[in-house]
Amino acid sequence: MESNRQLQLGTERIRKLLMRYAVPSIIAMTATSLYNMVDSIFIGQRCGEFAISGLAVTFPLMNLSAAFGAMVGIGSATLVSVKMGQRDHEAAEKVVSNAVMLNLIIGTLFMLVSLAFLNPILIFFGASENTLPYARDYMQVLLYGNVLTHLYLGLNDIVRASGYPQRAMAFTLTAVVSNIIFDYLFIVVFNLGMRGAAIGTLCAQVMAFAGEMVHFNNKNTYLRFRRSAFQFRSKVVRSILSIGVSPFLVNCCACFVVILINKGLMIYGGDHYVGAYGISNRVVFIFFMIVMGINQGMQPIVGYNYGARQIDRSIKTYKIASAAAVAIMTACFLVCHIIPKTVASWFTPFDYMIDITAHALESVTWAAPLIGFQVITVGLFTALGMVSKSIFMSLTRQLLFLIPFLIVLPHYWGTDGIWYSMPLSDTLSFIMAVVLVVRAIRKMQREGLL
Repeated sequence: MESNRQLQLGTERIRKLLMRYAVPSIIAMTATSLYNMVDSIFIGQRCGEFAISGLAVTFPLMNLSAAFGAMVGIGSATLVSVKMGQRDHEAAEKVVSNAVMLNLIIGTLFMLVSLAFLNPILIFFGASENTLPYARDYMQVLLYGNVLTHLYLGLNDIVRASGYPQRAMAFTLTAVVSNIIFDYLFIVVFNLGMRGAAIGTLCAQVMAFAGEMVHFNNKNTYLRFRRSAFQFRSKVVRSILSIGVSPFLVNCCACFVVILINKGLMIYGGDHYVGAYGISNRVVFIFFMIVMGINQGMQPIVGYNYGARQIDRSIKTYKIASAAAVAIMTACFLVCHIIPKTVASWFTPFDYMIDITAHALESVTWAAPLIGFQVITVGLFTALGMVSKSIFMSLTRQLLFLIPFLIVLPHYWGTDGIWYSMPLSDTLSFIMAVVLVVRAIRKMQREGLL
């Protein structure tokens, strides 16, 4: 029965298969982004005038933590998909065990270093005298549970990739629903402020992680924990990290980009502009996470069929996923341009913050539809194991385009230079994505793979 589950990846109709894998991921990702939005609403409405700005200051550090988690989680999940496509069950289980050990080590080291230098790190990331106390209270709690976060997210990627997208969705929904309940309990009832929001997050992750442990210790699960597999294997570790380096670099660049944005907004605007960026980031994040759900649903199908040398099915999956992603980000554009002030008012009761945030929402989303195509294209190269293309695509928007814009344009346009840097870089990176994917497909056609 479990082997049939895997064989369907190579035989079932693409649209039906993509729906089966993508819809649970979309639901899970949407729920996660809605939680992040609700968390920001609780913080913005209940924790003080500068609380939402303090939350925005923590984004670079959270992105950096996510970079290490994604390197192991996405790298191992992609490798699991390929090994299953090659019918190598034993190798897939070795990937799982090595991913767990890597997350334990990396998560612990990240926690220790970050806690030791937390105040200087947050100040470097753009914290001011007004926002530092909020940012510190939030991140201290999250860092104490950093290992748990890495394990929970990494194992969820593997659950999805190993043929259980509905179960991965259930674990994510468990965390999300619990998180909202805990937020209300710790922020509203117990009045614990920013610390309460972080405690709620960790408590919810504990509940989801417990479910994952049951899954991987169940003898009926296709991939499960085996004591004999828990040995570091250098070849497996290198494979995980080489595939995961692309999402790692994406998140590292995102960390650096947010630092530049926060510092630029502090110079040309002030704390309230940092808060406006935090709000606009959360709103766009909702739609972006739906695209990431499509991407996560696509990758096991692409990876499996690539391992089985059915490249035409991989490319067809990519085309359908790209069209869906562009449609989602078009919806983001429409929302942010039709009702920006309404959306901003959900997060803050202050009129001046609403005005700043509405302008930010309109400005940063001018090229939003193009983002969907780029994300799915990076996912395609990652799933096919084309690491160099994936890395180049990952770095294009941020290193080649966005960072130079963020450095230069504010000198001429102030905060508008920061806001408009984002759609400009999205447009240029879209053009680059089109060129690379067309060349890759033509190369495969010449080599007789398509």
